[in-house]
Amino acid sequence: MQGIILAAGMGKRLKELTEHNTKCMIEVNGTTLIERMLRQIDARNFSRIIIVVGYQKDALIDFIDTLNIRTPVTFIENPVYESTNNIYSLSLTKDLFREEDSILFESDSIFEDAILDELLNDETETLALAGKYESWMDGSRVELNSDHEITRYVPENEFKYTEDIYYYKTVNIYKFSRSFINEHYLPYLESYLKEEGNNHSYEQVLKVLTDSSDVRIKAKIVTDKKWYEINDIQDLELASIIFNENEDEKLSMIQSHFGGYWRFPDMLDYCFLVNPYFPPEKLHNELKANFNKIITQYPSGLRINSLLAAKSYQVNEANIVVGNGTSEYIKLYMEQVEGRTGFISPTFEEYPNRYDQEQSVVFVPDNRDYLYDENDIMNYFDDKDVQTIVIVNPDNPSGNYICKNGLLRLVEWAETKNIRIVIDESFVDFATEENATLITQEIMDLHPSLVILKSISKSYGIPGLRLGVLASGDRELIAFIKKKAAIWNINSLAEFYMQIEGKYKKDYAESLVSIKAERARFYEELCKLDHIHVIPSEANYFMIELLGTKGSRELTRDLLIRHDIFIKDLFKKTKGKQYIRIAVRSKTDNDRLLKALKEEL
Repeated sequence: MQGIILAAGMGKRLKELTEHNTKCMIEVNGTTLIERMLRQIDARNFSRIIIVVGYQKDALIDFIDTLNIRTPVTFIENPVYESTNNIYSLSLTKDLFREEDSILFESDSIFEDAILDELLNDETETLALAGKYESWMDGSRVELNSDHEITRYVPENEFKYTEDIYYYKTVNIYKFSRSFINEHYLPYLESYLKEEGNNHSYEQVLKVLTDSSDVRIKAKIVTDKKWYEINDIQDLELASIIFNENEDEKLSMIQSHFGGYWRFPDMLDYCFLVNPYFPPEKLHNELKANFNKIITQYPSGLRINSLLAAKSYQVNEANIVVGNGTSEYIKLYMEQVEGRTGFISPTFEEYPNRYDQEQSVVFVPDNRDYLYDENDIMNYFDDKDVQTIVIVNPDNPSGNYICKNGLLRLVEWAETKNIRIVIDESFVDFATEENATLITQEIMDLHPSLVILKSISKSYGIPGLRLGVLASGDRELIAFIKKKAAIWNINSLAEFYMQIEGKYKKDYAESLVSIKAERARFYEELCKLDHIHVIPSEANYFMIELLGTKGSRELTRDLLIRHDIFIKDLFKKTKGKQYIRIAVRSKTDNDRLLKALKEEL
């Protein structure tokens, strides 16, 4: 068995990383792609390695010479690499290619050893590797029959996203028998070059073979093995996470992404907090049906979108402003706050992080569950000379909840002391108390200094649309915020969602019933586990104290590495105490987490 590596390309999409190096010379976690691949091949008794070089060939050859690879290496130059594609590079190897069974590699691929071992150990003489297609993947997509034979390579002009669940992505590693090479592949390759030219992919020959002959290439589906194809800088970042053998570094890298976890399709995200029971399929379909129209037109300006928010919450437009999630207005609002400001800890860090630490006064509840009510807040801040108090209710991460009447008592107390109360009620819809929101015209008229923020993304399960509101009876404040915000601060999809969401209020109410019921069940099951203390919550998450020998960082890491479950480590939020936070998801997902926790605690 010989290995053939195609490494002539320039890798332009990697920009400055390939300005002076070929693509296979970029490093993933400190090791170049070419070194990693060569050492994998070298450990498996290949007869020889054939490498097609082109761009920066001298530097590449010199580097490979330093690696002390035992397997004989032959270099073949593609002198016209700038104007040709890898079909031409492969054609240059034909005299050697035809001599032996071969495994064909592309030099921008990274894969774990087990993938190569499975390919070598499989008795199928000619075999393609394929993984389930995901929307961010570039390159060839194929369809398979029930015997895992490739029935067709899907052309770009025939690709349908509505059918992508049936597609597989080729891993760009092929095993070809000598007879297949000589009887099928090379004859078609030579014919294709004459008719179509040399600026195509070598997989086009396989497409022609699949379409026009009785040849069937079997695919081996890669399911639980790691692989990635690196085409651009983002691919490099993701590959660095996937193949990072330092478990703590891998956890830190994923934590630093703050979202975008669809690129890790096997990972259950228990860190970010959304409603798993909303939106309903009908709402999804309505968005899809209008997608083309929506994305080709500008959204309305801030004033019109504030009218939509006013309609949704049944308040006056002058009392509400809609934004790109609450984070937009947390920043804008906290930048204009003056004087000493009170916070509760632990809480949602965007608020204290956006304010001067020297001007911050922090109340930490003196109990293991971080419980507090309006009386605790009034007692603590009564003599602290603060001008503003920020409260997240239910609080994040504790899930602590102050009832509506309690909050109104707090607001009335604050008014007597000329203190402005800021309440983030992003999770209030999950509370057991019905109609707990403070965003009503009556409340805001009675308490004009009250400021309320609410993330629509979290409770309505649409974090990707980035929607939030700020409401207040202080119309001068709302006007100031509107003046500071960008005129187009939300996108057309978010605006269209606000336009139609009123039709789905019944579905939303049902989703809240579902998540509250699952929260109760999940809480009971969590309480049965050893070595943890679960804090009751009025939100869609639980704060959990770890009582065993395993700390929060270790558990967070082990759940990610061993179970593909991502939770929130609260070590820093709780000043070095061993707490975690987990979301409430569907019963199926929650049972998977319960099983993993039983194994790890």
